[in-house]
Amino acid sequence: KIARRTEVNKARRSRVRTFVRKVEEAIASGDKAAAQEALKAAQPELMRAVTRGVMHKNTSSRKVSRLSKRVGAMA
Repeated sequence: KIARRTEVNKARRSRVRTFVRKVEEAIASGDKAAAQEALKAAQPELMRAVTRGVMHKNTSSRKVSRLSKRVGAMA
């Protein structure tokens, strides 16, 4: 049971990281429109990780906040 849970959680965490990485790559490339789209896709994914118990609520909120701040700061 624990091994199965671990596998599922690992997959979910990996999925979240992928979405976050897409936002960071868009920010690095300087494409604000792409960054906003990627952020819009990443937000529900981060919150879903919270409801599934993979991440703490504050952790997820902090990540969303920091990413949106970086996207907003783009010229």
